[in-house]
Order: sequence, then C-alpha cells, then structure tokens
Amino acid sequence: MVDVSIVIVNYNSFALLDNCLRTLFMETKEITFEVIVIDNCSTEKGIDQVILRYPKVKFILNDTGRGFASANNQGFKAANGEYILMLNNDVVFFEDVISKVVKFSKENNDQIIIGCKLLNEDHTHQISVVDFDTISNLFGENFFLYKLFPESKGLNKYHLNNPLEKRAIEVDAVKGAFLFIPNNILKELDGLDERFNFYYEETDLCYRWKSRGGKVYYYPNGELIHIGGASTDSNLWFKFSNQHVSKIQFFQKHFKGIKFLLAVSIHELGLVLRFPLYFVVGLIKGNKSLIIKSGCYLRSIFVYPHKKTKAIA
Repeated sequence: MVDVSIVIVNYNSFALLDNCLRTLFMETKEITFEVIVIDNCSTEKGIDQVILRYPKVKFILNDTGRGFASANNQGFKAANGEYILMLNNDVVFFEDVISKVVKFSKENNDQIIIGCKLLNEDHTHQISVVDFDTISNLFGENFFLYKLFPESKGLNKYHLNNPLEKRAIEVDAVKGAFLFIPNNILKELDGLDERFNFYYEETDLCYRWKSRGGKVYYYPNGELIHIGGASTDSNLWFKFSNQHVSKIQFFQKHFKGIKFLLAVSIHELGLVLRFPLYFVVGLIKGNKSLIIKSGCYLRSIFVYPHKKTKAIA
C-alpha cells in the first residue's frame, strides 16, 4: 500500500495535465504515492504523448464521457493508498504540499477531510473554502448583498475568504481542486454521489461527512496554484447549466419542506434578476461575454432536474 493515491480526471487540456504531473513528481518527495488519471473521452489529440512521458502513472481511458463524480469514482476504486487526493488537472505544485497534508491528517487521527490554500497564477489568494448553502446566504448571493457585506457570515458563504484565516480551521466545505480524504472515510461515504454531473460533488461529500459528526479542515500551510475554469470557460452553457442543475440537486437531496421551497425560489429569482441585468450592462459596455452570460441565465430558468432519491456512487 502506498501513502496517497492521487486521482485526476482529465478532459482535453493535455498541456495543463502535463504541467500538473511534472510539478507533482518534482515536488512530492517525503511520501509514497500513485497517480491515477481518468481521461474522460477527450476529443483532442495528446493523451498518447502524456502516457509516454509518465510511465509510472496509471491511465484509465474512457471511450464515453462520464460525469465528473462518476469518473472520480472510477479512480477511487482503482486506488490502493491509505489516503485519496482528488486533484484537478489544472493545478501547479511549487512545494511538497501533499506530504504536509499527510502529516496534518495524522496529527488529527486521520478522521478529517482536508483542503489546502489555493492561489491564482499570480499567487494572489483564490477562494479555498465555502459555507454550506443556507436561506440567508442564498438571499445574499442572489441579490448581490454579499458584495455589500463581504465579511457577513449570514449573507456570504465565502466570508471566510475575506481574508482567509492563516491557521488551520474547521470549515463547512473545501474546494474540489484539492480534496484530501482518508480512504476508509471515502469508502464509508461510498465515494462521490454521481447525481452531481459537474459541481457540488465535493460540497455534498463534505456535507455527508459532517452530518455523521466528521470534520472538514482548511490547511493554509500547504499551497498550490489552481488555474481554474480550464475545461469549462470555453463552453459557458455547460458551466452555467451544470452549476444550476447541481445546486438544485443539492437542495433536493438535503433540504426539506419550506426550506427547500425557499431555497429554490430564491435561486430562481436570482436567475430572473441576472438575465436582464447582464444583458443591459453588456449592451452598455459592448461586452459580448456579459450578453452570452445573460442568455445562459435565461436558459437556466427553464431547466429543472428530476429528483433522484438514491445516490448511485
């Protein structure tokens, strides 16, 4: 058994994947690890060169596209590590962050989910943690109140990032670009819930663990660069539709009664508000991107996922 199994789901973006693997092998020295890359039916050429460049990496090549959660679960099932690291293909290592996180996990009896400090390419801070959705922070998010009150816990689910703590603290959820979890916990939770095609799968995992009395920690003493949006920014409708659907599915799974109705209503009102707002601002500024986003918000209003009552992980 190795210390850590690193699972990376990849779709196209082979230059990013190569940079991730190169810096991962360069910086990770103090632990044993294996890398499992699931190529999720990429349409671009380039996977053959990456396979040749990294003979120690186990590649799983899907001949059909699977959801992000489903593809990660493939990697989890093939993993032999004491710990699992769910890692995005667009991260860049510049220190041995994984070894630091392993040490921190052992100091906490290996009973916590851990996220590290994420940085933008210029090394400025990137959102690394998030609170679970509540009625109040949904209201703040959808009516732009979080911009007026950035440090308000009630109105801004990203309030801990303003500024983020410099010490390890317990949080609700960490971002999925780097999500570290003991393998026994992952098996107890039966992996990721595959109803979440893209987005919210890590939030759901943290929610389920905390619902069992577990803890999730943000660990700022380990840092890496997360480029972000590499696979989705070229297709805004894919990004917007999956964000919308996954949020509704999270409500369907975890909210009940009046809380569910309020959460969905506030979210839908936010879409209705953003459609004309982004369109008008886009016209005034001559910003085509804002007009396209306006159209994505409009289309999202008419998309509502069927409720799935059972996880399929």
